Amino acid sequence: QVLLVESGGGLVQAGGSLRLSCAASGSTDSINTMAWYRQAPGKQREFVAFISSSGYTNYAVSVKGRFTISRNNAEDTLYLQMNTLKPEDTAAYFCNAVRFGHEYWGQGTQVTVSS
Repeated sequence: QVLLVESGGGLVQAGGSLRLSCAASGSTDSINTMAWYRQAPGKQREFVAFISSSGYTNYAVSVKGRFTISRNNAEDTLYLQMNTLKPEDTAAYFCNAVRFGHEYWGQGTQVTVSS
């Protein structure tokens, strides 16, 4: 079992920055991919960014060039640096981890960007 706990969300003005963290605990050995997803009110959960165990990254078109995903394997922590935030980035952000084909999710952290 893997437990994921996100933090770092909050209220920020458009153009500002936030850094989200996701602390993993439990059976964290052999976690393969980790990712960030987000869900705005009334919308489906959508992919934001992905990072493999070797550091390969991929981003949604809407955040590419503004967001940076990274992970510290020694500390079992995933990060999402979000710059130049826009009101449309407002959503609950969820951490995701895959280990031996099983998916795990955090409880989410709210990001609100005011115009």
